[in-house]
Amino acid sequence: MTAPTTSSPARDRALRVLGELPPFSPILNRLIASLAQEDVSFAKIAELIEKDTVLAGNILRVVNSALYGLPGTINSIRHAVSLLGINKLRNATLSMSVARMWKQVKTPSGWSMGNFNLHSAGVGILADLLALRLGTEYAEGAFAAGLFHDLGWLLIAIGLPEEFKQISLLCQQNEKWAFEYEVQLLGMTHADLSADALASWNLPEPIQTAVRYHCTPQLDPAAAEPGIPLSRILYAADRYVQRMGNSLSVFEDNTADGDENVLESLGLGDRLPAVLTEFENEFGAIKPYF
Repeated sequence: MTAPTTSSPARDRALRVLGELPPFSPILNRLIASLAQEDVSFAKIAELIEKDTVLAGNILRVVNSALYGLPGTINSIRHAVSLLGINKLRNATLSMSVARMWKQVKTPSGWSMGNFNLHSAGVGILADLLALRLGTEYAEGAFAAGLFHDLGWLLIAIGLPEEFKQISLLCQQNEKWAFEYEVQLLGMTHADLSADALASWNLPEPIQTAVRYHCTPQLDPAAAEPGIPLSRILYAADRYVQRMGNSLSVFEDNTADGDENVLESLGLGDRLPAVLTEFENEFGAIKPYF
């Protein structure tokens, strides 16, 4: 497991918020366990979804969305699994379960839980599609990495409200220096805090590492290895979703030079338009539920 790179009073205060968040549902616990490659029965997950009336109803509405274009009407979660596959069903269920949990959390003025959930889900969906096409190592963790990449910001907003306010004010003046403001006021970055939180949840090390370096993939030790590291895919997905207008507002720089080429640099070539079309369909189908 990746060791925390930071140790400060601010980090400890922010991480204590994890214990104050609403408890995971049985479904969410099993999904988290599946990310750690534990022995999890997906048939059992389908059974659990069916027992959660609200979640099951939402999942079936998503599956029957015109954006998926499936023939006929899907009336059962098990049928949805057979048509969409485990990954897409897990992604939708994980997104909705986490979003429903976050909505119970009291956050400070200036924080939009709707924007946070939309941005996180969008990055997760796109990272998943990119990682699968590129054959990235531990591609199965791409969605979770995207969904939780900015968890540190949520912990800062709740656990360090004064620091959160100060960073917000500074970013309004110049968002290009957000990383520097974080280090200056907190002694860490939100990416480090996100990774440390995932370590406490026992998520696999590749997910932790990708999240830790999602803003600085060039510093990821995996960047020296052959292939495209998960952190770089996460960075590309994050930038693209921000460009679409789904961001955390003042905390993210939407004007960085060269961002328009970040997806092209991954080397998908003429496969990229199809990936983006699939992303728009999957993201469009789930957006109404956030």
